[in-house]
Amino acid sequence: MTQNLTKKQWTRREALGLLTAASAALSSACNGDTPTSPTTTPTTPSPSTPPASGACVASPTETVGPFPSLSDFIRSDIREGKPGLPVTLAITVVNTNNACAPVSNATVDIWQCDASGNYSQYGSERNLTYLRGIQPTDTDGVATFTTIYPGWYQGRATHIHVEVSVNGRSAKVTQIAFADDISAAVYRSGAYASGGQNPTTNARDMVFADSVSEELATLVGDTTNGYHATFRVGIAI
Repeated sequence: MTQNLTKKQWTRREALGLLTAASAALSSACNGDTPTSPTTTPTTPSPSTPPASGACVASPTETVGPFPSLSDFIRSDIREGKPGLPVTLAITVVNTNNACAPVSNATVDIWQCDASGNYSQYGSERNLTYLRGIQPTDTDGVATFTTIYPGWYQGRATHIHVEVSVNGRSAKVTQIAFADDISAAVYRSGAYASGGQNPTTNARDMVFADSVSEELATLVGDTTNGYHATFRVGIAI
C-alpha cells in the first residue's frame, strides 16, 4: 500500500479515500511561513501500552498546526534520507466507547520537524516532503512508521503531530510528547548536537503542560541504536 513519493502526491481527500476503499475491499507544521523556527504563542512495551494515567480515556484534542500536510503520502518510512536517530513508531488506535478495543482500518497521519527544527512543505522547504506519512491500522489497531527522533524549535517541547480518521472523517487530532531526559540525551548526539538543548520542557509547553501523562510516548532504546516508540490514541466512535 506504500506509494512511491516521487511518482504521486496525494491530497488529503485522495489519500483518505484510497485507504477507505482499501479497507472496504479487505473487510467485504517558524517564522510565519518559514519552517525553520515556527513562532508559537501562548520490559518492552506492547503496541497497546495505555497512557501513563492508565485510564481508558479519549486522547486530548490538540491544534492541527503548525504545518499540517498540504498533500499527504501513503508510506510507512517517512525519512527521505533525513539525518537523525532512527525511531520505529507504533501508534495504536482504540475506541474508548468500547473498553478501548483496537480500531482496525483507521487512517493515521503523522508529521514532524527534522533534526534542525524544520518542517517540509512550507517556506524554504515548500517543495520538499520529508517526515510526513499516512498508514492504515491493522487488525490490532496498529499503524507503524519508520522515522527519526524529532528535533525542536523555539517555544515548543519535542513532539510529533497525529491525526486519526475513520471512514474518511477526522476522529482525533493530537500530539505525541517525548520524555525530557530522553530528548536531552538525544540532543547531545549526532545530527542534533549542533542545535543544543531544547529550553522548553513538557511542563512549560503550551500543549503538553496540562496533559503530558496522556500524550507521552513510551520509548525503548538508546542514542546509539535508536528507539522503538509506542503511543496510544483513544477515540470515541
